[in-house]
Amino acid sequence: MSVAQIGRWKALAVGVSGALVGITLPTVAATPAAATTTAFDDTYYASAIGKTGTALKSSLHTIISDQTAISYSAVWNALKVTDQDPNNSSNVVLLYSGISRSKTLNGGATGNWNREHTWAQSHGDFGTSAGPGTDLHHLRPEDVQVNSIRGNKDFDNGGSSFTNSGGSLTDSNSFEPRSAVKGDVARMILYMAVRYEGDDAWDDLEPNDAVTNGSVPYHGRLSVLKQWNVQDPPSAFEERRNELIYSNYQGNRNPFIDHPEWVEAIW
Repeated sequence: MSVAQIGRWKALAVGVSGALVGITLPTVAATPAAATTTAFDDTYYASAIGKTGTALKSSLHTIISDQTAISYSAVWNALKVTDQDPNNSSNVVLLYSGISRSKTLNGGATGNWNREHTWAQSHGDFGTSAGPGTDLHHLRPEDVQVNSIRGNKDFDNGGSSFTNSGGSLTDSNSFEPRSAVKGDVARMILYMAVRYEGDDAWDDLEPNDAVTNGSVPYHGRLSVLKQWNVQDPPSAFEERRNELIYSNYQGNRNPFIDHPEWVEAIW
């Protein structure tokens, strides 16, 4: 190639690159939530298939309300099964911390793990009574001090780290779980909103977009929970947990673990 031709090619390249500077490339979106199993669609979920919005929420409520409630004391042993560390059968995995801790260290002292209500007890004032207070679909083992740090805060992005956080963050009015369980938290909160609709002895639990819910029966932040559901799809650990609760304890399932796409279909 001649010197003149090389010069023309260089000029063309500069012109093209200059034109590309002003072009904004499209943002890569997260993969939409998709079903993890359809094994129960013809049986357990048969009356919900094909529905959306309030009709889907109502059908799922009817389905999952067929549930055996367990006592709060029985939750201890149940969590030792549902949250067993897949790499160490003597331990449980703590939700927010990600720490593997001996099953025998359950209790209320520093260094123990206790029963964390992801849907905070005060958001509807159900305490530890059989029902929402003992529902395994939102109860998880957690370090006593970390559980206290989370308190009854709503869920949102942002905050600072703390001892044994495992990557979780907190600020004055919200809590952000570690990335590996953000979807878990979202699906547990939204399960509670479908299961408890105010047609029994408990308040109608609903998600909203606030982080100042305190003692009202709402939990936030819905827009963030929806993002987490997509960003962190159900894991094998979460699926196994759902199956154990269904087959061994309560006889009901968390539909958003089986069908994460139903989150968007309802909300």
